[in-house]
Amino acid sequence: MSNDTENGTPETFDLIIIGSGSGNSIPEELADWKIAIVERGTFGGTCLNVGCIPSKMFVLPADKAVDAQHGAKLGIDTQFNGADFGAIRDRVFGRIDDISAGGREYRASGTPNVTLIEGTAGFIDDKTLDVEGRTITAPKILVAVGARPVTPPIPGLVETGFHTSDSIMRLDELPPRLGIIGGGFIAVEMGHVFSGLGSQVTLFNRSNALLRGFDTDISERFQEVFGERVDLRLGHVPTKVERTDEGIVITSGGEQIVVDELLVATGREPNSDLLNVDAAGLECHHHGTIKVDDTMATNVDGIWAIGDVANSYQLKHLANAEAKVAFWNMAHPDDPRHQSYKAVPSAVFSNPQIGTVGLTEQQAIDQGIPHKIGKRDYAGTAYGWALVDETSFAKVIVNTDTGLIIGAHILGPQAATLIQPIIQAMEFDTPAERLAHDVFYIHPALTEVVENALLEAL
Repeated sequence: MSNDTENGTPETFDLIIIGSGSGNSIPEELADWKIAIVERGTFGGTCLNVGCIPSKMFVLPADKAVDAQHGAKLGIDTQFNGADFGAIRDRVFGRIDDISAGGREYRASGTPNVTLIEGTAGFIDDKTLDVEGRTITAPKILVAVGARPVTPPIPGLVETGFHTSDSIMRLDELPPRLGIIGGGFIAVEMGHVFSGLGSQVTLFNRSNALLRGFDTDISERFQEVFGERVDLRLGHVPTKVERTDEGIVITSGGEQIVVDELLVATGREPNSDLLNVDAAGLECHHHGTIKVDDTMATNVDGIWAIGDVANSYQLKHLANAEAKVAFWNMAHPDDPRHQSYKAVPSAVFSNPQIGTVGLTEQQAIDQGIPHKIGKRDYAGTAYGWALVDETSFAKVIVNTDTGLIIGAHILGPQAATLIQPIIQAMEFDTPAERLAHDVFYIHPALTEVVENALLEAL
């Protein structure tokens, strides 16, 4: 396509998509639309390149390494002799980088109706964008620009240099000592990866608790187990960071800890501030996410937004679902679909693993919802005996007025998988009574821990 910007006329499209993550999932029914995809970074977005996919490919070998160090409890002699971090990294990104490059090439030359424009986009008005000097316009625009890591204002941090989730998995070798600042899911997943593979990990967090927004039973038990492998320095923000001949010196709580590499994982902020959203008249929440309704429409007609720039969940599976809703509603304005947020699940792929959906017990109490708690330890099931597991558990919260499940939280092996039937029950309003009594649970599979938790709540 020719660049009409040079003669003063913006290039015109039917749809402009800003961001190549979930926004790249263009349905076949838009095959006759003239579409522009604008991408400022690596093609494929956060999940593919620096997020959930590579991180889980690192988690698996870390899980294996940790298991090897605890074979004695099963009566077998196993040990962990070290990790070839470079080989793991090359295996992970040897696959991912090819997928990203292939996706870029496909959009650049393999789809005739799509034009890939690389650069940072900014709104000129509600239907026009400038991409580093190239002006484009469309009656429909999808904002899917995601989020980026936050840099906390710690003296010396920027001057010293540090890693974020964007770069930590690309290290050339495993650092003997790794410092992590943060206490959320990225911090504890990477803490597990590097401690599991052999680094001495020290984690600093402002709060006295890890995973603070999770159910208290989950966060407390996780912290107890995780703290056996990772040196937790909680309740203090580092007051100074500097680089010396010995390494990176982190001052926190009156102590100085020396590490070889530093990961900052203190949260992510939406990229809406890079788009000049005010020029389009887009309304944003105070934390920067663009305001949308459940059709993914913004306050500006013809503009939709999805994913991390439009919600606070920061979950790929939700962004994908929102993309489907947004694309459908662009093509079918008279038959709108609505995104459900009734049962949005998430998982933490640390060790122990966590799966969670719905309200925490504390939220149910704060909202005055009458409820009962069902809780069952893995150790109370046959497969839990096989695992010799004394720390894992499943917890469900049932509304006693409606009989519906309003929350579930699982900590332990396969947690992200075990929680799936509860997610479905919540989304489809299946009463806890039916889920507990009217379906089979394979014996002696680990799913019995979910069944028993439901039975206890009833």
